Amino acid sequence: MSYSGGYSSGRGGGSNGYDYGRDSRNYSSGYSNGGGYGQSGGYGGNGNVNGYSGYSAGNGYGGGGQGGDRMSNLGAGLKQQNWDLNNLPKFEKSFYKEDPLVSSRSEADVIKFRNQHGISVQGSDVPRPVETFDEAGFPAYVMSEVKAQGFPAPTAIQSQGWPMALSGRDVVGIAETGSGKTLTYCLPAIVHINAQPLLAPGDGPIVLVLAPTRELAVQIQQEITKFGKSSRIRNTCVYGGVPKGGQIRDLAKGVEVCIATPGRLIDMLESGKTNLRRVTYLVLDEADRMLDMGFEPQIRKILGQIRPDRQTCMWSATWPKEVRALASDYLNNFIQVNIGSMELSANHRITQIVEVVSEFEKRDKMTKHLEKIMEDKDNKILIFTGTKRVADDITRFLRQDGWPALSIHGDKQQNERDWVLNEFKTGKSPIMVATDVASRGIGMIETPLPCTATPRRLHSSALLSTLTRSPDCVNLPGLFRVFWFSFIGRLGSSVKHTSCCTCNSKLKSTSSGTRCGIGIS
Repeated sequence: MSYSGGYSSGRGGGSNGYDYGRDSRNYSSGYSNGGGYGQSGGYGGNGNVNGYSGYSAGNGYGGGGQGGDRMSNLGAGLKQQNWDLNNLPKFEKSFYKEDPLVSSRSEADVIKFRNQHGISVQGSDVPRPVETFDEAGFPAYVMSEVKAQGFPAPTAIQSQGWPMALSGRDVVGIAETGSGKTLTYCLPAIVHINAQPLLAPGDGPIVLVLAPTRELAVQIQQEITKFGKSSRIRNTCVYGGVPKGGQIRDLAKGVEVCIATPGRLIDMLESGKTNLRRVTYLVLDEADRMLDMGFEPQIRKILGQIRPDRQTCMWSATWPKEVRALASDYLNNFIQVNIGSMELSANHRITQIVEVVSEFEKRDKMTKHLEKIMEDKDNKILIFTGTKRVADDITRFLRQDGWPALSIHGDKQQNERDWVLNEFKTGKSPIMVATDVASRGIGMIETPLPCTATPRRLHSSALLSTLTRSPDCVNLPGLFRVFWFSFIGRLGSSVKHTSCCTCNSKLKSTSSGTRCGIGIS
C-alpha cells in the first residue's frame, strides 16, 4: 500500500507544507498541507505544534463570545408584523383530490398498509396513504419528472405525506434522515407555486425552506431544481460563509423558492434584500437539528415575518419537547405522520457494532482499524467527532502518524470546506475528520468506492445508507467501518431500540452519557 507523492493539499501544490512520510506504511513524501490551506478560521500561521504548521490551537479559538453575541442579536432590526387576515390577498393551498382506488380500499386495508410500512398518524381527518405515484394525483408536469427518475414506488413518508401536504393542512413529519422527506415536501411545493399569482417586481419567494446547514440547503436546492425545471420555477440558496453578491442578485430578480439557513436569511431581511410577504408555503427541515444548533430564536423571528395563515410543514428525525413546543406555537391544527418510532434511535438500515474502550485506548484502537481498512487503497474513512477542537486534534494526530487526513468543521471558510469535501469525494484524501457540518455534504457524494464512516450521532448515522444507495448496508460486506471518537451521549437508550447494533459486554453496564470509545460497523 503506498500513498507516495500524490497527497499535496492546498493552493500552490502544498509548496509551503510539511512532509509527514511514514516508512512503515510507505506514506512517503508529497502529503503536505500547503500554504493556501493552513486551516482557516484562526488555525495556522502563528502556531507550530510538533512541526505541524497550520493546526495551532493556541491562536485559533478566540472570539467565541463575540460570535455568540452576534447570533443572539440577529433579527433585532426586523420590524414586528401586525397581520390583518381580512386584508391579506387570498391564496390557494388545498389541491388534493383522493384517487378512486384509494377511496375504494377498506379501512382494514389502510391499517394493514400503514402497519406494514411503520406508518402512524395523529390528528383529525388525516388523508389515507397512496400506494403508487399515480394515486398521489400530481399534475402531468410533476409526474413527468418523477417517472424520469425511475423510482419504483413512493417511500413510506411519501405515501402518507403527499396527501397530507397537498391537502393544504399544516403537517408534522417524523422520519429518519434518508427516508425521502425532501421529495415529500418538494413536489407539493411545486404544485403550490403553480397555483399562485406570478411574482411581481419586489416580491419575495412563495416557498421558503429553512435548513440547519449549507450542505443540506444545497442538497434541497438540487431536488427543487431537478423537479421544478419543467415549470420553470426559479430558486436560490441563501447561506453564510460565501459572498452575498450572487444570492442578492437572485433575490432581486425574483425567485419562487428560497432555501436558506436562518442566519443568512435574517441578514438578507434586515438589509432589505428580500421580504417574506409572499410566503404561503413554509418548510422547516430537520427542525430538531436546527434547535440543537441553537437556531430557535432566529427561527421564531423569521416565522414572525410570514403571514400566519400560511401552510407550514415541519420535518424532523426526532420529536423532543423543544420541537413539540415550536409546532404548538406556529402550526395550526396540524396533522402528524410518524415513520417508525418517535424515540431517539439508530438507523435500522445500518448494522452498528459498538466497542467500548477506555479513553487512553481510543487512538491505538483507531490506528489498528485504520491499518486494516486502508489495506484496500480504494477505501475511504470518515470520522465524526463532537467538537471542532477534537476534529483538529485527531487530524493532527493522524497526519503526524503519516495518514492522509483532512478535517472539516464550522470554523473553516466555505471555500475550504468545499475543497476538503471534494478531496474526499474524489479520493485524493481518503480520510476525513468532521463535525456535523459535513453530514449533508457527504450525503451528496456519488461514488462506487467502498466508504468508511464514523457517525457521532443518529443524524450522521443515517447518511451511511444514503452513501451506499442501498436500503441494506449489511449485505455489502466490508463497506463500512464506523468510529465514534467522542461522547456518545445517550447511546445506551438508542441502542436498545434497534436490532441492528451489536456491542461488546462493557456497553451493557454503561450508563447513559458515559464517555465511550470507538464503534465499528
